Amino acid sequence: MNVENEIYNIVDENDQIIGQASRKHIHKNKLLHRSVHILVFNSRKELFLQKRALCKDENPGLWDTSSAGHVDAGESYDACAHRELGEELDLKATLKTSMKIPACQETYGEHVQVYICVTDDVIKINPEEISEGAFFSLTQIQKKIIINPAQFTSSFKLIFNQISDVENIILNKIEFKEIFK
Repeated sequence: MNVENEIYNIVDENDQIIGQASRKHIHKNKLLHRSVHILVFNSRKELFLQKRALCKDENPGLWDTSSAGHVDAGESYDACAHRELGEELDLKATLKTSMKIPACQETYGEHVQVYICVTDDVIKINPEEISEGAFFSLTQIQKKIIINPAQFTSSFKLIFNQISDVENIILNKIEFKEIFK
């Protein structure tokens, strides 16, 4: 990855574009920008988590959402989500918008659009991005976070806390079971 060549939109607190800069400049100066996170479920209602490759400049070796990435300048959230899903997991799937998280410390200054999908297709992880990945029940994830929260990215914990009432999971005011119809 050449962080000098990656250009992102700089946005304000309302997610309105106010400029463009390199990834390196944005991160160095802690400027607000955009990202997507995709939660990939299988038909058993398990969530796929990726462990970020050790060569990553942010959160190396930590568990994260199924797929995630920065929105490039001129790219929509939707286009980015499909691109990242293909690049990281070699998947094509129907994505459903779940929630939008405003930029904050836990998201590293990123406005985050979260998507969900359900698929039983074979996942082929990109080893340049991901060291390993696996499906886990939501209860397993919740227990792992309680036992060792430092092994998860802050973005993932923030997202998971918003969907993880394990007994009554709701995504964007839609009961979890409805996404499996």
